[in-house]
Amino acid sequence: MKETGAFETKLKRLEEIVEKLENSELDIETTLALFQEGMQLGRESRKMLDEIEIKVNKVLSADSEGNIQTESADE
Repeated sequence: MKETGAFETKLKRLEEIVEKLENSELDIETTLALFQEGMQLGRESRKMLDEIEIKVNKVLSADSEGNIQTESADE
């Protein structure tokens, strides 16, 4: 699944950023750049999770015949 791979890639990068910020003595410019990148990745990841949550809720609210709404989360 494309979204899963993208989410996992973002999460891995976020973990790398956190490790660098916690374990390195970085100059202020590098620290700020990493912080900004981390915040952006966090926002993107949150959006992905929100979209997945909408899809899961649609599956859980399938009608009595098991019909699932298949419209995209953007609609």
